[in-house]
Amino acid sequence: MSLQTKSPETAAARENPARRRRRVDRLPYLLLLPALLIIGVLLLWPLGQVVVMSFYRLNSVRQLRGDREWPWVGFGNYVEILSDPFFLTVLRNTVLFAAANVLLTMVLGTLVGLLLNRLGRKMATFVASCVMLAWATPALTGTIVWKWIFDDTSGLVTWLFNALPDGLSNSLFGRSDWTGYGWFNSPLLFFAILTLVVVWHSFPFIAVSVLAGLKSVPSELHEAARVDGASPWRVFWKITFPLLRPVFGILIVLSTIWDFKVFTQQFVLAGGTQDRPTFMLAIYSYAEAFSPPPKYGLGAAIAVILTLILLVVTGFYVRMVLRQEDES
Repeated sequence: MSLQTKSPETAAARENPARRRRRVDRLPYLLLLPALLIIGVLLLWPLGQVVVMSFYRLNSVRQLRGDREWPWVGFGNYVEILSDPFFLTVLRNTVLFAAANVLLTMVLGTLVGLLLNRLGRKMATFVASCVMLAWATPALTGTIVWKWIFDDTSGLVTWLFNALPDGLSNSLFGRSDWTGYGWFNSPLLFFAILTLVVVWHSFPFIAVSVLAGLKSVPSELHEAARVDGASPWRVFWKITFPLLRPVFGILIVLSTIWDFKVFTQQFVLAGGTQDRPTFMLAIYSYAEAFSPPPKYGLGAAIAVILTLILLVVTGFYVRMVLRQEDES
């Protein structure tokens, strides 16, 4: 009679599968833990502080340093902001500006991405490199350049309009001398220039992302559609767009978040926080918090409202994606 010993391999093979699966499933969470800790320290902790500040009346730096008490006001800051008619004007400016910029950025970026996909390798590399310069330029640097372009005395746009024949300039615009013309004084002109700056800085990312998505589309589908006599417009809407719908969805959400939070470009073009008719939520929050007399609690409340709006936009997109996955 021979004695059989169980090897370690046999014992491991007979281990409870559920227990082994639970032990293995912890590994992804352990790998994500360092990134989650960094996000928590750099993002969630400051966000939590802003939420806490929004429930207090904070009007001095000494309060922020802890030298004075924080008077509790509950939802008083939110009630004050939401009951102010000026808030509706700011919200309208923000929504209209974001909608226009998202639309223009997506259209221009998609067209450039389609162009890059049709060009040869060398020309596409050259054009993409030139386009990415705009995206790589810091927002502050690019905005300063654009502000000089529209300078009322030495700007390029002022020089070009002054170079027009006097008769043509008078018949089209009602003036021939453009020196000293305030391009940023009119809210409509200001938002037009701000839109130009933001779209110029944003569309390269959309173009490169669309180009990456186009590379994943099988070329046989486009060739078959062209053989059947489909126009480029029909090929895009019947083949390209349905296949790249997830890419476009992500880009729209990202563009919406970025355009809702535009601050640097507006602050530089407006020269500060004096131009209240052109306020949007980001600069409105800054102005309430830091303009004398400071109102840090009100500024924090506006920042929380802006964050909630962006969370709603993101949640709507996630719900749409999950619904599409269930249908497929």
